[in-house]
Amino acid sequence: MKHQKVAVVMGGLSAEREVSLASGAAVARGLEDAGHTVTRIDATRELDRQLREASCHGRWGEDGTVQGMLEVMGIPYTGSPVLASALAMDKVRTREILRASGIPVAPGAVLTREDGVPPRPDPDLPVVVKPASEGSSFGITIVRERAAFPAALEEAWSCSSRALIEKYVPGMEVNVAVMDGEVLGSVEIEAHAEFYDYDAKYAPGGSTHHIPPRLPAETIALTQGLGERSFAAIGCAGAARIDLIVPENGEPVVLEVNTIPGMTTTSLLPEIAQATGISFAELVSRLAEGARLHT
Repeated sequence: MKHQKVAVVMGGLSAEREVSLASGAAVARGLEDAGHTVTRIDATRELDRQLREASCHGRWGEDGTVQGMLEVMGIPYTGSPVLASALAMDKVRTREILRASGIPVAPGAVLTREDGVPPRPDPDLPVVVKPASEGSSFGITIVRERAAFPAALEEAWSCSSRALIEKYVPGMEVNVAVMDGEVLGSVEIEAHAEFYDYDAKYAPGGSTHHIPPRLPAETIALTQGLGERSFAAIGCAGAARIDLIVPENGEPVVLEVNTIPGMTTTSLLPEIAQATGISFAELVSRLAEGARLHT
């Protein structure tokens, strides 16, 4: 294995800053354990200067903006290219592409603040209201009563100019890890809350993970096939995590595609990789070795 000089770019200005810092620190330690030379960069609005001074590979940015800058600067990077990163961060566009590819999603609608609060949610209650472009479950509300709908919209609009209203699909949450176009495995999330929210994701004890999911083998194969197809439909590269809901009766639906999965100590993709015999150091090394330009 060739040892490399790698910049791990973390932090930034988004709502996920703390998650990014934790993931970045874990990735940096894993790369160092594998023998790589690591430069840690807490991203600012002068990231171009920071990268030039580091003079090595970069990793960060889930919405395609940093990927675009790296393409212009000629700095190879890990993960998905510009377009796939931008599409996956936009839940509305992701839904459109998945539906066009024959991949099931929950019924939904989009509202902006200019649209105002409609007389009733569409689709009918219960619904999940979420920002169209945000991660780590920020701004998400399950609405079961009409009176709670306006506040849920305001919460989503505080994070994004558009709110996505999806029909609530009760069932088991399953996350599928895909790397370089092939499924690594999947995990069932048993959240110790109403849903897999920020605390359930990142707080120790917030959820219980079951690998493999407690599902029939044919259902696991179905969800993993949907994960692989979603990865391809969005145009992902490197590692990605696809989140699904599996109803007790009915077909699974894809919730979202995460082009930069969390890399904290409680994150799912490293846990799935570990279950397949891939250590954290090996995982992040493979990601670093796959860094490239896409244009």
